[in-house]
Parts: sequence; structure tokens; C-alpha cells
Amino acid sequence: MGALDIISELCEFCHVHHGRKLVKRNQLQVVEIKVKMDCEGCERRVKKSVEGMKGVTKVEVEPKQSKLTVTGYVEPNKVLERVKHHTGKKAEFWPYVPYDVVPTPYAPEAYDKKAPPGYVRNVLQDPEASTLARSSPFEVKYTTAFSDDNPNACTIM
Repeated sequence: MGALDIISELCEFCHVHHGRKLVKRNQLQVVEIKVKMDCEGCERRVKKSVEGMKGVTKVEVEPKQSKLTVTGYVEPNKVLERVKHHTGKKAEFWPYVPYDVVPTPYAPEAYDKKAPPGYVRNVLQDPEASTLARSSPFEVKYTTAFSDDNPNACTIM
């Protein structure tokens, strides 16, 4: 009976909160945001808008790339909304990835004239879905094997 008592105490401990509110902690994240900054005043305003947030450990501003990088235990959507609200500027998540990271950098949607050097637009929002949507060379051969346009195609009657 000793083992059953220990297990039941553990189960009770899991369900009873002893009057404390359970707080879900955020993971350490790096949030990159694209915000247009024209002058040093804009840089300062953008930086100060997120420095006071709870959980922020580091803020970096790169005005030449119009990029704000926030590191800390924060939620990305809250950081984005805070930047939009406090600065009054249009802000979006950083849409670019390094050129050598993209599996198909030659996709027409990937090229953006506004992208910084060495970066292309991230056209793969969901990498799992995009690999399923692409057809392999074998699938293309199978679909054209039964085509009416191909005189050497198989015919089933």
C-alpha cells in the first residue's frame, strides 16, 4: 500500500494548485521585425518602444536594413503590436532569409528588390506543406504517360 499512497499523493499534487496561479513561461526567442526608420529619432523611438517590455533581454536596431531584433522571453505577436502601437509605424515580421538557406532561391516570388544584399524573401511559410505540393520528376513522367498529346503514350481501352 505504500506505493499506492505515494502515487495518489503525486496525483493530488498535480491537481491542487495550493491557491497559486500557474504561470506559463515563454521560451527564449529572437523576434525580427521590419520597420522603416528614416532618422536617428525613429531608431530611438523604435528601440525604446520594446525596451520596457517584460522579458526583453536585448534589443538591436539595424537602420540600414530597417530591422529590429528583440531577444528575450516574449511573444512575437505582442512585440509586433507594441512596435506598431508605440511608434505609429507600419511593422511586419522580418520577411527575408539568407540566400543560402532557401532550398529553391530561384522561385520568382523569392526575388524582392527591397531585400538586403544576401537575402531573399521567405516564400515558404509552411515548409512541410510546400514539399507535399511539389511534384517530383517521376510524377511528371507518370502524368504525361497517359496524355492524348503523346503518340507513344499507353492507351487503356
